[in-house]
Amino acid sequence: MHRRSLLAGAAFALAIGAAPASAQQRTEVTFWYGLGGALGERVQEQVERFNRSQDRYRVNATFRGSYVEVMTGAIAAWRAGNPPHIAQVFEVGTATMMAAGPAIKPVHELFREAGVEIDPKRYLAGVRGYYSDTQGRLVSMPHNSSSALMWVNLDAFEKAGITDIPRTWREVRAAAEKLKAANATPCVMTTTWPTWVLFEQQSAIHDVGLATRANGFEGLDTELQLTHPFFQKHIQFIADLHRDGLFRYGGRDNAAGNLFPSGECAIGFGSSAARAQIQRDAKFRWASVPLPYHDDVIQSPRNGVIGGASLWVLTARNRTPAEYAAVAAFFEFISRPEEDAWWHQVTGYVPLTKAAYEKSKAEGFYERNPGADAAIIQLSRAEPTPNSQGFRLGGMVEIRNIIQEELEKVFQGQQTVAQALEAANRRGNQVLRNFERANRS
Repeated sequence: MHRRSLLAGAAFALAIGAAPASAQQRTEVTFWYGLGGALGERVQEQVERFNRSQDRYRVNATFRGSYVEVMTGAIAAWRAGNPPHIAQVFEVGTATMMAAGPAIKPVHELFREAGVEIDPKRYLAGVRGYYSDTQGRLVSMPHNSSSALMWVNLDAFEKAGITDIPRTWREVRAAAEKLKAANATPCVMTTTWPTWVLFEQQSAIHDVGLATRANGFEGLDTELQLTHPFFQKHIQFIADLHRDGLFRYGGRDNAAGNLFPSGECAIGFGSSAARAQIQRDAKFRWASVPLPYHDDVIQSPRNGVIGGASLWVLTARNRTPAEYAAVAAFFEFISRPEEDAWWHQVTGYVPLTKAAYEKSKAEGFYERNPGADAAIIQLSRAEPTPNSQGFRLGGMVEIRNIIQEELEKVFQGQQTVAQALEAANRRGNQVLRNFERANRS
């Protein structure tokens, strides 16, 4: 019996030794993400596609709440010594993550150490600009990106006798007046994410810095430029629309998200990622086009900026080269044209790479889904400048709330545009100084 047990044990050991690598030697890494619902299911599907594509690595993805919760949770976990390998962080958290110092490994370092070659120029200009340093090197991995668009109710336009979709703000005003005169819809025009659409996007499109030091890319000692003549002009333009009953302020962040899909407003400004909701809910013909611009300020608008999130690599004392190699392999996988095109088509986010855009175009995706390329056109129509590459402003969420608060006082008749911009500039700069003091090395 003893001899048979030894032989059985030896056979078992031989069987284990002969087992495929996929069953026993995969290097596992963790990925925390902040997309819920159907989009969260797509993240899990994306991860499983990677896990099935090879037998060396395995990514274990976990939903960890909102973007803010993912970011703060990942940093707290790093301090405790057990961070995830990958954390999905929204675009306005970029400055906070970059200030995390040794907690993060820049993507360009990850690729160099892992021997992975990915040219940043493969990404759409507006995407790579947001997540690159001043030398054009990727600091985080582009993942789910959107941009803001103008959504138009074509039935309402027809009722008002409007045959051409506006391209400039001047034309938007003319169309709005016709829509109001025709009583085409209860509300003429609105916007979601007021600061993103009316300030951040417009500053990039018109090549005007929202802040000094290349919008914070060049250092923490940046200051807001909300009192710049361009913002005075543009916000006064919006305030005049509001005064004349042509613009409805629907609230902060995404509070106005239902006003266009429901047919309440004929024109809506908001994320390209709203496409799924509009397709589902709108009972009218609609179109999506790039945001309007002031043609007396700029003749050829620059690239818009992105929303969404990127993937950050976190460090740990016991992290091995094999684990970093696994992260690099996952990043390389999701950046392949066929995978990027799949992600774009099933989620509604823009393709991150030019190749995925061309692949989707060749497959007839945009013919079947008109306007699905509007955000891509807006993001890639020009090389980013220091004013249009994105933002590196600490406390960006708080700054957005300050701007919205001061803007509301304008719409309520409590202060002028000049007073609102001055107050937002002063209060926002205090947030920047607090961030600088907390993160100055």
